[in-house]
Order: sequence, then C-alpha cells, then structure tokens
Amino acid sequence: MTQPGNPGPAPTPSFRAAARSSWGWTVARGVLTLLFGILALIWPGAAFLSLAVVFGAYAFVDGIATLIGGFSSRAGGVRWPLVLSGVLGILAGIVTFVNPGATVLALLWLVAAWALVRGVLEIVAAIRWRAAIPGAGEWLVGLSGLLLVILGILLALNPIAGTLTVSYFIGVYALIAGIVLIVLGLRMRNL
Repeated sequence: MTQPGNPGPAPTPSFRAAARSSWGWTVARGVLTLLFGILALIWPGAAFLSLAVVFGAYAFVDGIATLIGGFSSRAGGVRWPLVLSGVLGILAGIVTFVNPGATVLALLWLVAAWALVRGVLEIVAAIRWRAAIPGAGEWLVGLSGLLLVILGILLALNPIAGTLTVSYFIGVYALIAGIVLIVLGLRMRNL
C-alpha cells in the first residue's frame, strides 16, 4: 500500500536496468521522428510518391528500432506492445516499398491505420509503465500515443485531403512526437 505523498511502489531494479539499457533506442527513434517531421514540413508540395517513400523508410527504421527496444526490455508487461508496434512499423514500411505507386487514398488509409493502432499500443504501454514505475515519464509515452490516435482519426475522417495537408499533419505530429521521444529517452537514462 502506498502512503500519502508516495507516488507508488518503488520500481524494481530489473525494470530500471531495462529502461536504462534501452534509452538510446528511444532517443534514436525521437531523432528519426524529428528529422522525418522536418522533411515533411520543408517539402510539403513534393509528389505524394516521395512522401510515401519517406514514410515507408521512416516506418521501417522506426519499426526496427522499436522491435529492438522491445526485445532488449526485460520487463514483460511493457515488452509485448513494443514488439507488436515494431512489427507493425516494419510491415507498414515493406507494404509502402512494394507498391509505391499506390493511390493517395490507399496510402492515407495505411497511414491512418498505422497511426491508430500504434497510438493505442503506446497508450497501453504507458498504462503498463505507470503500474511498474509511476512518475517515470509514462505520460510522455501516453502523449505520443494520443497524438498518433488523433492523427489517425483526422486522416480517417478526411482521406481525400490534399497531400499538402497530409504532409503538414504528419510533419507537425512527427516534430512533437520526436521531441517527446527524445525527452523520454533522456529521462529513461537517469532511472
């Protein structure tokens, strides 16, 4: 039982070690996400095919980094959402590369589905993380997940939006999410 003023039980040493051991991957994901956001905002009028290739590369590399982070985590409760999220990112990247000429509508649905599922998985990871280490930055993971869910809903509600609008939505999300992931990774390093 926790006492007043105490945020919860102390995190186990193994969970602390697991978080510290994967902080670099989280920062790397944040940097990749931030760079992706900058590119999406710098060239919003670029052909959607170019954006598709950039998204495919981002989703694939982010999926690999997330998968490695999930497998390097020794905390079982946080591990499965990361592994599943990593596999989803890798699959989204592969699908995008296999058919880069897909219609704008199909790619928008792919991005919307990826964002919704990934966002929900990040929210689940944040809830599990809060149970293991309250106050250790789980709200940052939850915020990142919430941003993805909002992005996915916006894209699903208006899938015929112009590529310029989609570029801005994705670019702004990626900038915010990249910063959130970098801050989270740096906090994990100090656990």
